[in-house]
Amino acid sequence: MNSRLSGRDFSHGPPHSRWAREIFGLGVLLIFAAILEAQQGGALEPTDTVIRYLSSDGLSDPVTILNQRIQSGKTKLVYEPEHGYLKSLLRELNVPVESQTLVFSKTSNQAGHTSPKTPRAIYYNDRVYVGWAQGDDFIDVASIDPKKGPIFFTIDQSPSKPEIRRDAGCMQCHIGPKTLNVPGILLRSVYAMPNGKAVGQVNGFVSGHNNPLKDRWGGWYVSGTHGEDVHLGNAFWAGKDVAKEDLKPSSDVTRLDDFFDTSKYLVPTSDTVALLVLDHVSRMQNILTLARYETLYALHDQAKSPAYARDRIARAGEQLLAYMLFRNEAAMHGPIRGTSSFAVDFPRSGLRDRKGRSLRELDLQTRLFRYPCSYLIYSASFDELPKEMREYLWGRLQQVLAGKDEHPYFQTLTPKDRKAIYEILLDTKPEFRAWCGRHGEP
Repeated sequence: MNSRLSGRDFSHGPPHSRWAREIFGLGVLLIFAAILEAQQGGALEPTDTVIRYLSSDGLSDPVTILNQRIQSGKTKLVYEPEHGYLKSLLRELNVPVESQTLVFSKTSNQAGHTSPKTPRAIYYNDRVYVGWAQGDDFIDVASIDPKKGPIFFTIDQSPSKPEIRRDAGCMQCHIGPKTLNVPGILLRSVYAMPNGKAVGQVNGFVSGHNNPLKDRWGGWYVSGTHGEDVHLGNAFWAGKDVAKEDLKPSSDVTRLDDFFDTSKYLVPTSDTVALLVLDHVSRMQNILTLARYETLYALHDQAKSPAYARDRIARAGEQLLAYMLFRNEAAMHGPIRGTSSFAVDFPRSGLRDRKGRSLRELDLQTRLFRYPCSYLIYSASFDELPKEMREYLWGRLQQVLAGKDEHPYFQTLTPKDRKAIYEILLDTKPEFRAWCGRHGEP
């Protein structure tokens, strides 16, 4: 959702007036259509008659549901002078304020209101990403629909009425190779100057838990300590040689007051643990969207070539399985500690097995989670995967967790971790337990 940086210069962002945004959105729709026509081998295919992403029919994402409640008079967002509808919106969408992370680089469509003195705030939960910038006349939201993936909205900060509109303009940057060629959440790491303008991107960076910390969070504020690790947060670049910079002082910052006025924000932090989870969950959501799209297109074309359809489902399934089981996670050299209650609050909502274990438990010493299996296995996006994909995943997941898979990619998953994940899923994921029962697995 953050850092929409492409070949164009968005240092001042696209136009912010309602009329201008509508014209801008129409133009991007035409660009988006052209992208679809030109794509070769991407997941969102040229005609888009299967996904119908641009249609709003049947959407069930949280913002669409909230808007329906507002229109029916069942819910009302409350406006406040300093933050507009932000606090009320987060409450209605069940987004914790402790999830706040702060971006100071001018790399989003709110760039005109973003700077090192006025960073843009991102808040999130499992299904919603909210972007707020001081003084801007709209709030930016990405809301996850279980069948279509992220749907992008703007909410006008007008005191009279919070108008919620689907924003096609976001698709200029939120579909492409870095989002796996599906509509996706886009996080960037850039080298930003003291005025916030990006002068370059971290080479090869694609958001996710596979990046070493030394490549993450360029253009972001980060509050926390990181053991032996360093990162690019809290650092500014002006013709300096990055390779020669000592990043340790800027990597262990526990207070952000020296950078900007933190009293203007809901909390004074940009918590490193919240950022770590955001890195994981954003990429995981994109891969879930890819898995759904690939399966639906495979099923659509399976009459032409059943073998190709099976292979297409398997390829997407293996990509999802590998990321879900953290097989490409970059090692940490902790302990890593945040500066808010996020690390304490986050595990509380996790489903627990009979031994009290949860996939939301954090490690923060050598890896992100104590049990290396993504908690988004409980998400609506996972549950709404086509049956063919879920059946494939259950079979492969059972095979891997039982130690029957000899591929080197999964050999680093220790017997202890396999056993723990298997037991947790049997107790907390009824569909997996039922699949195992039907196939005679213990």
